[in-house]
Amino acid sequence: MKLYTYFRSSAAYRVRIALNLKGLDYEAVPVHLLKDGGEQLSASYRKINPSALVPALQDERGTLTQSMAILEYLEETHPDVPLMPPDPLGRARVRELCQIVACDIHPLNNLRVLRYLVHTFGISEEAKTEWYRHWVSDGLAALEAHLARDPGAADFCHGETPTLADCFLVPQVFNAQRFNIDLAPYPNVARINANCTQLPAFAHAHPSQQPDAE
Repeated sequence: MKLYTYFRSSAAYRVRIALNLKGLDYEAVPVHLLKDGGEQLSASYRKINPSALVPALQDERGTLTQSMAILEYLEETHPDVPLMPPDPLGRARVRELCQIVACDIHPLNNLRVLRYLVHTFGISEEAKTEWYRHWVSDGLAALEAHLARDPGAADFCHGETPTLADCFLVPQVFNAQRFNIDLAPYPNVARINANCTQLPAFAHAHPSQQPDAE
């Protein structure tokens, strides 16, 4: 199994966590998103992922892209360590939390979006950072409200063991902390993140632990 990854990519970070939680061996193949204009834009990598994004996962069955699709695939093909609840409502709730991150927060702060804001609209670094902080804070507030109102939230996003939702939460918090976003307004997010990062599967997936870390 190969994972095309970049150490700071939150989408690749999600997949690394899930692979570690499930105890699956994989070969990390770094794709540098900044070097030489972005290795993900090369013709050779576009043959692997036509979207020119990371991650991409390859196994004996084929190649998959998009972190949520990869995680659902791993859940179905390696169910011994489940990362989804057994009940339909619980599974829907986990997907809901995943999609708050994947659909509401991440797309607005993706590297290619930030580059477009700078290179096409000419916004300053200060304005870019303010854009980033605004949308991350807005998304974390929504995530916090969902966690605060749902009795299913416990030590982790749903229950007493990690689920796919935690695989999404931790990388997003890492990115928020990179931009010095205060987590004090989001106590449930901060608490769950702290619980997760104490586990080896999360610690070994951290960007600083990757072979391409800078």
